[in-house]
Amino acid sequence: MIPLRDANPSSRTPWVTFLIIGLNILAFLYEVALPEPRLEQLIFTMGMVPARVTVFPADPAITFGDAFLPLFSSMFLHGGWLHLIGNMWFLWIFGDNIEDRLGHLRYLLFYLVCGLGAGVAHTLFNLNSTVPTIGASGAVAGVLGGYLLLYPHARVLTLIP
Repeated sequence: MIPLRDANPSSRTPWVTFLIIGLNILAFLYEVALPEPRLEQLIFTMGMVPARVTVFPADPAITFGDAFLPLFSSMFLHGGWLHLIGNMWFLWIFGDNIEDRLGHLRYLLFYLVCGLGAGVAHTLFNLNSTVPTIGASGAVAGVLGGYLLLYPHARVLTLIP
């Protein structure tokens, strides 16, 4: 199922949702402009690598920033156009209502905490993984969960291919 729209109008402009979508698009345009070796380096450096977080306390070569900045930066990187479009589409459809209900700042914090929580959960289940994780899926899933809790009876028009 692909959501096309919901039946919940917003009472204010979702500036933070626009900002998040814009930042994700800018980050992706930067990604696709990089030559392959630089892109791989970016993904490994700014993607969330569980082993880097779990080894951090014992390895003096890994700085606090190297271990924990990717928990946030990874939310703005995507593995391809479909990955980006899928995440941003769901955020576009459902994020405005959550932002409307929470307010701009609380919504931004909610979005980032959801993404951070997803990164921490992934790390806890994959402690030794050296594979970078990228994407806004965890943060967007948090927004969808919030939408489900706040609007359990909302009508959503969907396309069923």
